[in-house]
Amino acid sequence: MVICDSSSLIHLAGIGRLGLLRELYGKLIVPTAVWREVVEEGKGRLGVVEVEEARLEGWIEVRPVTQELLLKSLKQELDDGEAEVICLAVELKASLVLLDETEARRVASLYALNKTGAIGVLIRARLEGKLEVLRPELDKLRTEAGFWIEEKLYRQALDAVGEESELIREDVEWGLRGTD
Repeated sequence: MVICDSSSLIHLAGIGRLGLLRELYGKLIVPTAVWREVVEEGKGRLGVVEVEEARLEGWIEVRPVTQELLLKSLKQELDDGEAEVICLAVELKASLVLLDETEARRVASLYALNKTGAIGVLIRARLEGKLEVLRPELDKLRTEAGFWIEEKLYRQALDAVGEESELIREDVEWGLRGTD
């Protein structure tokens, strides 16, 4: 069982890769607050139509949380969507949560939840042969979806799939060209 946050839905849909979530995980559960944030409050934004279609197709399911005390506690540190992701994951004993925000990932670790995010989804897709190359997808996340990726993380992601040496070679080649 995989519980997904707003960021992963928005950003993967924003680069045309929402379908990877279905291919990799089969079905996703999103808490009510995430649905509200992505679809209801996000009307007209990039990726919203794709997320709505995924729910109609049945591979995204919206569920409310029931553990109100835990939710109230989590909301002291996190926004509504992230708090509900973690609360629902604890309630349902989820195998994985998709979270991108650093603080939410830290809190998820306190509950011993397995976690990944949009970049982790893309890395897994590349390793499983669902993507030919990772670098253009990371670049689209940055430029088309407005997803901030620290340069160190960008290089680590490429290195995880064996593309880092290629990036270094290109940097060296460009550097040499600049000295002509």
